Formats: sequence, C-alpha cells, structure tokens
Amino acid sequence: MSFNSKYHIDVDFEVPKKLQWYYAPLFFAFWLCLYLSLVNTQINSMPRPLMRSDEATHPRSFIAQRAEDTLIELTRLGPRVVGSATNEVATVEFLRAEVAKVEAEMSDLYELELDVQLASGAYMHWEMVNMYQGIQNVIVKLSERNSSNENFLLMNSHYDSVPGSPGAGDDGSMVVTMLEVMRVLAKTGEPLAHPIVFLFNGAEENPLQGSHAFITQHKWAKNCKALINLDSAGSGGREILFQSGPNHPWLMNYYRKVPHPFANTLGEEMFQAGIIPSDTDFRIFRDFGGVPGLDMAYIFNGYVYHTKYDRINAFPRASFQHTGDNVLSLARALANAPEMDDTEAHAEGHNIFYDFLGWFMIFYTETTSIVINVVVGLLALLAIGISLYFMSVRSGCSWKGVLLRYGITLGMQLASLALAVGLALLVAVFMDGVNRSMSWFTSTWTIFGLYLAPIIFGMSILPALYLERTKRDPLGLGFRIQLFMHAHCFWLIVIMVTLTAVSIRSAYLIMLCVLFDIVALIVNLVTKWHRKAYLFAIAVTVCQILPFVYFTYLCTAALLTLMPMQGRSGSSSNPDMVVAALVWLFSLMFAGFIVPLIMFFRKTRTIVLCFLGMTILFIIISVTNAGFPYKEKTSAQRYSLIHAHRRLHNADGSTRLDESGLYIYPQDRRIEIARDEINLLGEVQQVSETCDEEMFCGLPLYNHRWNKARKYSLWVPVSELPEIPNEYPTLILQDSSELESATRRRFNFSLSGPDHMGIFVNLKNDAKLLDWSFNDTLVREQAEPPYMVYFSYGLDNSTLEFTIDVEKTTSTFDTPTLEIGIGGHWVNQDITAIPRLSKYIDRFPTYAYIQGWVGTYETWYF
Repeated sequence: MSFNSKYHIDVDFEVPKKLQWYYAPLFFAFWLCLYLSLVNTQINSMPRPLMRSDEATHPRSFIAQRAEDTLIELTRLGPRVVGSATNEVATVEFLRAEVAKVEAEMSDLYELELDVQLASGAYMHWEMVNMYQGIQNVIVKLSERNSSNENFLLMNSHYDSVPGSPGAGDDGSMVVTMLEVMRVLAKTGEPLAHPIVFLFNGAEENPLQGSHAFITQHKWAKNCKALINLDSAGSGGREILFQSGPNHPWLMNYYRKVPHPFANTLGEEMFQAGIIPSDTDFRIFRDFGGVPGLDMAYIFNGYVYHTKYDRINAFPRASFQHTGDNVLSLARALANAPEMDDTEAHAEGHNIFYDFLGWFMIFYTETTSIVINVVVGLLALLAIGISLYFMSVRSGCSWKGVLLRYGITLGMQLASLALAVGLALLVAVFMDGVNRSMSWFTSTWTIFGLYLAPIIFGMSILPALYLERTKRDPLGLGFRIQLFMHAHCFWLIVIMVTLTAVSIRSAYLIMLCVLFDIVALIVNLVTKWHRKAYLFAIAVTVCQILPFVYFTYLCTAALLTLMPMQGRSGSSSNPDMVVAALVWLFSLMFAGFIVPLIMFFRKTRTIVLCFLGMTILFIIISVTNAGFPYKEKTSAQRYSLIHAHRRLHNADGSTRLDESGLYIYPQDRRIEIARDEINLLGEVQQVSETCDEEMFCGLPLYNHRWNKARKYSLWVPVSELPEIPNEYPTLILQDSSELESATRRRFNFSLSGPDHMGIFVNLKNDAKLLDWSFNDTLVREQAEPPYMVYFSYGLDNSTLEFTIDVEKTTSTFDTPTLEIGIGGHWVNQDITAIPRLSKYIDRFPTYAYIQGWVGTYETWYF
C-alpha cells in the first residue's frame, strides 16, 4: 500500500492494529502460569528419600532415613555450645559411637583412624582477636588399607550449636550427612585413591575456631589438598554450592556431575561482598591452609536458623537425600581425582558457574567469560545496527530519522529504568518511614505488589505515553516497539561491559539476557518477521521463555535466601531497600524484553496504570495488620538479651557504677514494634549514650557483631541481680616489671571465669601498646585502642595467663596505664532454669524469639 506523503511505506511492511485490551490478562497469565508450573516447582524439587528398606536394592546409595534417625539422636542431646558438657563430652562420645558403627560394617579394603584433637590458639576475626583454649575436633581418616598416598580430601562440618538451639539444620544435618557418606563409602569397598579426612569440628559458632585449630595444628592438615565444606544458614531445602576454588576450576568439573546441581557465581560474589551476613569455615581453610574446595550450605527456611526452632521437625527428609546424593558423588569423584596429586598444577583462575533449574550445570573460566561477553556484546550491537538499517529501508524513514528515533528511545528507556528503581526505592523508604518495613517477612507474596508492580509500572509508563503521542509516526508501531527492545539491549550491554571491566563474574547474567534477545532478533531478521509486528512479538515471546524461567528461578532463590536474613541483619539499614534493589535488578533481566510487548494491547495506559493501582493496594494491605511481619515459631522476630551485672571501678579502686540491667540487642529493623513491652521492663536507655564515656560502652558486648550494633541496642536498668551460677570472672595482676627502660613495662595477668569471656583493653595517659601475648596482628598494624579479645574454652578450663607490654614517654607509671574490662557470659544454661531471666523474657511478645543468658561486666585501671 502507499499514500501521498514524503514518506514511503514498503508494500512488504504490515501496519498492525493493536490487540484488544482484554487479551492482556491472558498475556500476563501465561507468564504467571509458567512461573508457577515450572519455576515454583523446580525451586523446591527434591529426590525421593530412600528408606532403610531400600538399602538392599540400593547398596551404593545414601539412605536418607538413616541420616534422619541419627540426627534425631544427636538433637536429643540438646544445644551443643562450646564449653558445655553436652558439646565437650556427650557429643564427642556420640560421634565416637557412630564411627564405631561404621567401622563394624566396614569392608576389609579400608581402615579407619580416629583422633580427637584438643587445641588452643588465636587469630584475628574481623576487628577482634578470636582466642580459644582446649576446644575439640573429632577427626576420622578413611583410607585404603596400607595406602601410602599423602594427598587427602577434607570434608568438614561442625557439631556445635549456638546457645539455646538444638542445631538440627545448623549444622547437625551436615554432621549426620557426613556420617552416612562415611558409612556408604566404607561398606561398599570401592577404590579410594586418596584418603578422606572427615572433620567433625566442635567450635564453629565461636566463631570458626575448630577449623582454625585443625588447619593450623593437626598432623593431617598439611596433607589436605581439597575441601568439601558443609554448613547451613537455614533448615532444609536444596543445599547450594556458593563458593568454589578459588582459582581451581577443575573442582567444578566434578561438581557438574552431581545428581542434583544447585550452584551460582552470583551467590559466591554476594557472600564474599558481605551482602550475606555470615561466614563459614571455608574462609579459614582457604586463608590459613591454602586449601581449595567447594563450600555448600542450606539457605532456605532461614527463619529458624540459630533459634530454638531449628529442630528435626523443621528439616525435611528429602533434603538429606538431595545433599547426600551430591556429597557422596563428590566424595567418590574427588577421592579418585588425578588432580589431587598436584592441585597447584591445576590452579587456573576463577570460575563462572551456574545450574539451570537443577537439571544441569554450566561452568567456564573467567577468561572464557570475558571473551564470551565481548563477542555477545559485539554481535548484539551488529544485529541492532542491521535491524535499524532494515527499519529505514522498510519504513521509508531516512537512516538519520531512524537513528534520531533510536536516540530518543535510548533516553526514554534509561529514564524508564531509573523511574522503575526510583519508585521501588520510594516504596521502600515510605514503608520504613511509617515503620512498616519487612511486611513481606512472613507474607512473601506481598513483594509482588510492593516492589514488582511499581517496577513494571516504571518500566512501561514512559514508553506507553511516548508511543501514544507518536502513533501517527511513519515508523510503524512494531518498529517503534522494537526500538525500545533495542534500547534495553544497549543499556544491558553497557552494564555487561562495565561489570566485566571491574571483574564481576556475575556479568554472565546480563550476557544471557543479551544473548537471548539477539537470538530473537536474528530469527526475526532471517525470517523477515520483523516486518510483521505480531510474528515478531511471537518470536520474542518464545525466545524469552528460557531467560524468564531462569531469571525468575534465580530471583526466587535469592529472595528466599535474603528475606529471612533481613531478620538478623541488624537495625542500621532499611531491609526493604535490599529487597527493592534485588527485585529491580532481576526485573531488568526477566521483564526487560517482555514489558514492551504490553504496548501491543489497546488501552495500554490503563493496563500500565493497573500496576500502579496494585502498588497502592498492597501498600494499604501492608500497613494494616495483614502486613504484620512476624509469626511465632515459623518467622519470629529476634532479640538477644543478657541479664547482666556491671561494676566499673575508678583508678583508686573505688566503684563509680554498680548496677544490674538488661542488655537488649534487636536484630532487625523493626526495633519499635515491641517498644511497649520493652518499656514495661524499666527505663530504656540507648547503649550508644555511654559509648563516648566508657570503653566499649561499659557493657558486656558478646562479640564484634554486638559492637557494630551498639547504636541500636538498649540497656534497661533493673533492680534484680542476675542469677550467676558460680563466681564472677577473676582478673589478677600477678606482677608488673620494667623492660629495657623505665618507660617500658610488662603487666602479667591471670584470668579465670566462665567458658565465654570478653577481654577489653584500653590504653590511658598516652600509653602505647608494644606487644602482648594475644595474637599480634593488632600490634603489628598499630591499631587504635580500645581492643576486643573474644575468649572461649572447651575441656581445658585452666586459668588464662597473659601479658601486655606498654610504653609511656610523656607520663609515669604512677598514673593509670591500662583499663581492662572483663565480660563474663554463661551461655550454656537452660533459660527455663533461670527464673529471673525467664521472667523478663516472658514479657516479650509471643512472636519474638529471645536468645538469652546471664552475664557480668567489670573494669579496672592498672
């Protein structure tokens, strides 16, 4: 067709009519059904758990019921806190007995060697010295009889738990998984070219002391050439491989063969960037032993992690099978891997790795990734250029006219993406401003309306208005919609290149977006469907199915991981901002090329405004009781609480402060939600009020996390003394002696007390720290005081002897030189057996989980 105009419309080009608006719900329903039928099912897909009755027909398989039965017995022991009789005696004997069962049915091909390590040591953990004394590890070496191979595979999990928690998920589930893997390997009599060391470490929660003790002191440590680390930040679900290597891509060559892969480079980079508020033994083995490996953990149902609800009934049996199958497969493969003989010869750089719905693994090196990203980016730019050329030819618009329109569209698309993230962050700020953040914490479905809906609105409203105002443009609707897709592709290329340039390996995600877009574009160009708007749209829709499925799968996994973590990430930042940013980032990938297709429907503006209306509706829902974030047992609000007695002394020995109180550490953003109940406890004070006057605020901070959270922590003076079960910590200055000159002096101290103590050191009157008997990192780095030393002991409760060497050049030692504070923490008691503490805890709302104990804090000048 043609008409009298300076523009010419080619006879091959179809001017489309918009689809009726009532087809739009079917379009959205298609993507929703795809998500519910495929993504939602695969994210929770589990193998059938094998029972004891299946063992005869599956002699080489992991038996989930056996692992479950063992975990039931382990958790019956109760919380396993370092220093408690449960952890140091009962659990060690339990593990000895389980290993003896394995040995009783072991093939004659193998031999087992068991060693219980008792170790003391120290290292820097972030800003504090982490010191341990007499902690234990139960270590088992499985090897072929008379094997002379000195290159071992190390497998690690920890049997201790946090105070008050049975530790079924963290990390009892992995302990029993290792025991069952050991049993299957020992019984089947298959070749093991390399011995396997099973490390059941007894002090991970302290933190990471057991792994440090093993890798720096044990006789087998230097022989361990590769690692499988098993931990948990949740309870059940599919365990994820979230750290690999580093610099040993050969490990992924074996992981990709496991039956149920679940792994992602994005998880590794998020973890190492500190976005995930946890740490694992993997870092200790890497930093102190140079052992490459695979770091695997449960991440789903993090609501019960580190609470009394981390019980066996919250852990699905199928999760044992999922993890057991994978770990058994890895153990067999790595124990016979030729790379184990010389792992350094196979160190080749970082990996990019990811699974697709748990069906298969893809991995390649970082160098390969750079090449792929560059090639895909160049191909995409070339394809866009060709498409723009054909638009010019087919529409009758000049090449310059098409480029001008594309330039406008580029700006419009960038503005749309900015508007989308701006709206999502605005909702996050609003929800926090009206004290309604975390409304999605229990009702996760509200994220759709609170954050996805405004993002879709922001991404589509400007294009909708622009296309409406330019509907008489000689460039047809189909071509103008394509321009928006090309604009989105261009900005993705910019993001991909930027991420690649700064060595962020997760740039592969953007590469996949661009790749599938140019596949659709090439198909359209080759078939000439780009001339026919609806055929073009069909091709785009088909080519977006795989990326939509993959990116919504990743987004769901990320949200299921990060949302529970916001309940323990502290009060300093707005967690809704994290969720909003995450949803926006993934929306760029799974919705960026789908949103423009909305423009094919009539009443586009009305359809788009529905998303804004949905946002408003969900905000209203979320600020009502329907958006209440917490639920008893399944998604509780967390607090830590110490009923403490503190005594602060002056330089002359007199006491300037002697009081009891409740130290309350809220662990999430909604610190005001239980304010009424907390106010009934007494006169509430901000801990930060005393931080300028007193060393470490003059309170028994448990560890470095408590120090970071002090601004939002509370102190409530009470009249009742805590029920301390035995003597307060005793610090004695044994003697002080002059060193090389009168300006230098050594102070010798002895300390006794409970199995968890904090030692706080400050320098007074221009004194300078020369040395001390603790880890010397702070001395070497000339760190500014005050200093924190976290000290715990297991079996060995002997008095701690330590020295501090100081120098004073502007004053004499007749004036105070040191201020030392000692915090005592009785974390091993049953809360229900402490009436006063229990009384205070019972005053909190029923939806709150309180991790509590009694403690003391006392300071002296020397």
